[in-house]
Amino acid sequence: MSKALEGIRVLDCTVWFQGPVSSQYLADFGADVIHIERPVSGDPARGVRSIKALEIGDWNQYFMVINRNKKSLAIDLRKKEGQELFYKMVEQADVFLWNQGMDNLKKWNLTYEKLSEINPRIIHVTNTGHGQKGTMNKPSFDINVQALTGIMTRQGEPGQPPIYLGMGSGDAYGGIMSAFGILMALYQRKKTGCGQSVDASLYGAQLFMAAPTLQPYLASGNEFYSKQLSRTEVPNPLWNRYRASDKWMYVCQANTDAGFTSLCEGLDAQELATDARFTTEADREANNSALIAELDTRLATRTAEENVSRLTGAGIAASPIETFKELAADPQAWDNDYLLKTHCNEVDREVEIRGLPITLSKTPGTVETLGPELGQDTEIVLMEMLGMEWEAIEELKAQEVIP
Repeated sequence: MSKALEGIRVLDCTVWFQGPVSSQYLADFGADVIHIERPVSGDPARGVRSIKALEIGDWNQYFMVINRNKKSLAIDLRKKEGQELFYKMVEQADVFLWNQGMDNLKKWNLTYEKLSEINPRIIHVTNTGHGQKGTMNKPSFDINVQALTGIMTRQGEPGQPPIYLGMGSGDAYGGIMSAFGILMALYQRKKTGCGQSVDASLYGAQLFMAAPTLQPYLASGNEFYSKQLSRTEVPNPLWNRYRASDKWMYVCQANTDAGFTSLCEGLDAQELATDARFTTEADREANNSALIAELDTRLATRTAEENVSRLTGAGIAASPIETFKELAADPQAWDNDYLLKTHCNEVDREVEIRGLPITLSKTPGTVETLGPELGQDTEIVLMEMLGMEWEAIEELKAQEVIP
């Protein structure tokens, strides 16, 4: 079965997470992604065996999952000969992807101006920390960029330190934004025949993540939307997290009279529906802390599963708050290919990986291979893509342009 992006060739000159995950989305759906790496050292993510001293497995899942379905070509772009070789690849590429700093982009002669001279159809993509405009130009990681966005100050209870959302969320969203920008630029090129430059930043991606509360703040200036809010003081007690007898759970119900009646019936707590403190929407908001305390008491008498069953039976959205351990056993995630199993050559066994977040009925994505060994495809790419003879490849090795 064909894939949606077959025929698109990507020169992926990125490292770590944001850039590689952008090209991973493209590779999953058939793009020919060539991960360009430095000889000897390669992508620094190849060295990740632990995060904050916590081992993350006996195989390098950090690098291998993000760089799945890709080829690896090792080339020294610091050398003039390496740049000249790379320009020949640019002539036959659709996308150039970069996240190793704007200074190095200029130093290594890889700017949009340079590459578009070689190939006017090239989509030139940068993944930056804060965007290309403005004066902010400093080292950027997911965590220190998130610190600028207001997201941290919305997490946790009042009086507690701001909380990092975690999980490399800015990198993951930045990668999605980058892939989205690439697809838009490719669509525009189909109409005009011309490429363009694209930038997706950690800053922009995390502002998008903050949208549900950022936009209300921009519209109103109300500091309610910019500060931590105690669980015991949320305006709508029917939309809140509660502790069941075994674990935390979430209830999601609009603060309507009908919704409150249904919730009370589902919890077999009809006396709350007639309590004068909670008669109307305004009453429930004014006496929110008291109602939360009442619901705390009742929900704590049953397991999360029992509560969820009762509430969903009453037409109310509710879910247990699960751990990754519980998620990994959820058939829903496996049935939709959100989680997958594939063979890992490094440990010679089947491993579990995060899968495909998008489903296409006619041109679905797949995971064919995990991340490649450093430079494993160098010779074959040069032969097939550029038609190079073995003698020319040996000369490049002698010049230490390729390993």
